[in-house]
Amino acid sequence: MGKEYSETAADTSGSDRQPAGEFRAHRLQLPAEAAGLRLDQALARALPQYSRARLQRWIEADLVQVDGRNLRAKDKVLGGEQVHLTAHFEADDRVTPEPLHLSVVYRDEALIVIDKPAGLVVHPGAGNPRHTLQNALLALDPELARVPRAGLVHRLDKDTSGLLVVARTPQSHARLVSVLAAREIERIYMAICTGVMTGGGTVEAPIGRHRTQRTRMAVREDGREAITHYRIVERFRAHTLARVQLETGRTHQIRVHLAHAGYPVVGDPVYGGRRRLPAGCGAGLAAELTAFARQALHAARLALEHPLTGRACEWESPLPQDMRGLVAALRADHHDSA
Repeated sequence: MGKEYSETAADTSGSDRQPAGEFRAHRLQLPAEAAGLRLDQALARALPQYSRARLQRWIEADLVQVDGRNLRAKDKVLGGEQVHLTAHFEADDRVTPEPLHLSVVYRDEALIVIDKPAGLVVHPGAGNPRHTLQNALLALDPELARVPRAGLVHRLDKDTSGLLVVARTPQSHARLVSVLAAREIERIYMAICTGVMTGGGTVEAPIGRHRTQRTRMAVREDGREAITHYRIVERFRAHTLARVQLETGRTHQIRVHLAHAGYPVVGDPVYGGRRRLPAGCGAGLAAELTAFARQALHAARLALEHPLTGRACEWESPLPQDMRGLVAALRADHHDSA
């Protein structure tokens, strides 16, 4: 699936590594569907590689022209306008570098692949101003301060472990965001689910913000398109180890979709319902399930086309120790009950 907005970009730097003060020109036409949106909202949809806050700063600095005019971020657009944006890659010093330990799976001049542990927040935010992956990335590579979102192309929930790709240059970031939007990055997860699946399947159900609980997502008819594929890896007495592939990437998508299908992720405090022990489970499994302190979800495989060379790249991450322990206990319980 292609990008929703048409765009061409001209790199004015002559180098993939941009020092502070370098610029990149974007020329694009807003689609008819943008009618009624604020300018900053329309640009955030057109250029998802840039944060809305960064786009607002560029608008305020008169680096955005709409049909040859400078507008305010809050001005509404009609759709169809020609936009010329000059992206200014100044260093963003709002996030403090912190030398936290990171498991670096791969690194070259264009990208870094991180194996994120469970419990690490990706972006600073309310309640998590420091000690995040973004803080650690800026300490690992200070040049990431000049890359949108410190190079982060996608995210994982705090208590989801596994593989994340980070772009080291604005050009690599733009390319990876584009191929992610086009569904050309393969992301495979392993999930331990409550319930015994009868077969694999696909959940195709739109996702939007929950109407009353704003920190949750939900399946909604007016939500954004969301597609998740899953298949059985191993069945247990009351659980399933599943391989899950994202086709789209909505917030909490796997957790919402698996719960919607009737197979919530074990340990999910938001979508998993009240934690229950299966009838007749032994002491070992009961202890593992009771002690499991997060959702049992792991980003196990990442495959993409390298943004500079075009070569096919793939990385895999084995199940972390806590999920391996839970699988072993489920397997033993299943064997004992047979």
